Amino acid sequence: MKKHYNTILSLLEKCKTMSELKEIHGMMITTSVDKNVIPLSRLIDFCANSEAGDISYAKSVFRRIQQPSVYIWNSMIRGCSNSENPVESLIMYREMVHRGYAPDHFTFPFVLKGCSIIVDVEVGKCVHNCIVKTGFELNVYASSGLLNMYACCADMESAQKVFDKMPKWNVVAWTSLISGFVGNNQASEAIKVFKDMELCNVEPNEITMVNVLVACARSRDINTGKWVHSRIRQLGFDPFGSSFGFNVILATAIVDMYAKCGSLRTARHLFDKMPDRNLVAWNSMISAYNQYGQGDKAIDLFFDMRIAGFVPDQATILGVIGSCAQLGALALGQSLHSYVAKTSIGTDASIGTALVDMYTKNGDAGSAQRIFDNMQKKDVMAWTSMIVGLAMHGHAVEALHTFRRMQEDASVIPDQITYIGVLCACSHVGLVEEGQRHFGSMVDVYGIKPTAEHYGCMVDLLSRAGRFEEAVKLLEEMPIQPNVAIWGALLNGCEIYENVDLADQVRRYITELEPHISGVFVLLSNIYARAGRWQEVKLTRELMKDRRIAKSLGCSSVEMKLLSS
Repeated sequence: MKKHYNTILSLLEKCKTMSELKEIHGMMITTSVDKNVIPLSRLIDFCANSEAGDISYAKSVFRRIQQPSVYIWNSMIRGCSNSENPVESLIMYREMVHRGYAPDHFTFPFVLKGCSIIVDVEVGKCVHNCIVKTGFELNVYASSGLLNMYACCADMESAQKVFDKMPKWNVVAWTSLISGFVGNNQASEAIKVFKDMELCNVEPNEITMVNVLVACARSRDINTGKWVHSRIRQLGFDPFGSSFGFNVILATAIVDMYAKCGSLRTARHLFDKMPDRNLVAWNSMISAYNQYGQGDKAIDLFFDMRIAGFVPDQATILGVIGSCAQLGALALGQSLHSYVAKTSIGTDASIGTALVDMYTKNGDAGSAQRIFDNMQKKDVMAWTSMIVGLAMHGHAVEALHTFRRMQEDASVIPDQITYIGVLCACSHVGLVEEGQRHFGSMVDVYGIKPTAEHYGCMVDLLSRAGRFEEAVKLLEEMPIQPNVAIWGALLNGCEIYENVDLADQVRRYITELEPHISGVFVLLSNIYARAGRWQEVKLTRELMKDRRIAKSLGCSSVEMKLLSS
């Protein structure tokens, strides 16, 4: 018996495949070794938790064990938490407790992992209560599991409380808390926790730094980002100068931080130094170029990415389509449209919305409308892009009709940008009363606080209709200070109706606000010229010259399709 026992233990240690394990299991049964807890524990552990294992086989073996040890229960719970159906780990835990077994400090982290994956905070709280009752609340494994569970379930208040009660704040605990705040879109809190960690003299690891860099990128905190990059160098694992090898994940996080914070030159310099790039790094640079109005560089980089053999994903396509919208690159936009139509990402709402925006900005409202109509699911961004696009092209009636259709969908609630498009559409066709009604419903029905853009649309609407008294009254009652765009909207009405007296009043406010904006001075000059007040025209032009305000040059481009004869 002892000989068989030692032989089977040795075979289990060397076992690498399920076919080998099944042979060993057969030997265990024929030699009665399957009654011994140690070989059984190793067999269950292999089936449940090794890469070559089979959780179904582990379950079948487990059901034949009359009195499983706590170790075997833990192996099964762990295996189930890593399986395709992690809820089984909670079922296994409940059965363990009901059968009178006492969980230990290894049980709880596996159960809490299952709660984290299925995002069930209520079950997690029940497990938390059990941890407190059994005296494991101060155990580092149990408390770390609780912290991670609450963070995954978006309950950062409870996660913070667990962290505060932990007996020892090691790097894993600090990193879990930082990661939790990052994952729950609380970037500033994540940065604050990292600074507290530094004050406690706990040395961060590379995972910590990746999370903090993500927080800096999301909060656009370039100063903290530079400081974090400096700390990475001090700690000796800077991927751009480290002797420990290149960490592509950390390098990508650094590039992404600089890119999202607008430091594109530094981001590109580091990107070019990367010996190995992943798709995230490419997307970070393409997205940043698009975001900061350098669409030509985004498109160039996209072609470089394709030459390097990378297949674009949703983030890539969004960045490049946005650049096509900026540059008026309709042909490339159409090519991308054809590409995504053949892939699974073509049905994504964000891709559809980007295409709608691209086509409208390139003057093809018809294609935008067809894409919009064929979208299976339309969120507020999709509706808004269509409304704004139609309004921008002067299709005000269609824009307002689209808005009415949007309001019929109870699952979609208009936002601030939606109403900018609606008010702009009303302004184009002179629907003053309808515009005022929409402005009122925006505040009263949806609780949207008007911004300067909304007030600018209303002033433009009233001024275009020649209702200057109402426009001036709105300006006086505004809770925010009118900016130059709002005064410019009023001036535009003054030019249409040759209201020189009001233009005189507006001039003083504009020159005080933004003296370097050329458009309003040109508009003023035109108003005076149409009224034959050449002295004021001369003074306005001299004022522009004295302040070195140059008239902005306008430019346009047209893509032409050459036909061969």
